[in-house]
Amino acid sequence: MLTISHIELKDANAYVTAHHRHHGAVRGHRFSLACFEDSRLCGVAIVGRPRSRRIDQCMTVEVLRLCTDGTRNACSKLYGACRCAAKALGYQRLITYILAEENGKSLLASGFSYCYTSKGGSWNQPGRPRTDKAPVCPKYLYEIILVRKEDKTCRTS
Repeated sequence: MLTISHIELKDANAYVTAHHRHHGAVRGHRFSLACFEDSRLCGVAIVGRPRSRRIDQCMTVEVLRLCTDGTRNACSKLYGACRCAAKALGYQRLITYILAEENGKSLLASGFSYCYTSKGGSWNQPGRPRTDKAPVCPKYLYEIILVRKEDKTCRTS
């Protein structure tokens, strides 16, 4: 049986560092959740402010990392718990990005909808040099609108 619990960021980051295929730890978060099968930790989700400065930083949160050991339904359980927690905390929108080679089945099962494909690219800019630590390929953005507004639509920029 899968259960969800709060987890401290340092513990969630340690799990991500040990198990994630292409991402490492994050610096900050709004909240983190853990998934347990019986008493065994089988996955974590870290939710924080959106990485894109073009997305509302106050009313939108992003699933920055979701990492499991492959336990059946753990991804869907974590995405669903992120949805419930974000809504309970008063956020209006929950987003996440996936790579093109990921199928997104857990996202769809959890109520997310495809929004658009980002153009990808490096975060390294002449005025702000950076070393890319994540894949720079195009990514698919998925979202859940948590609070409906009459004029709320999917953003394309």
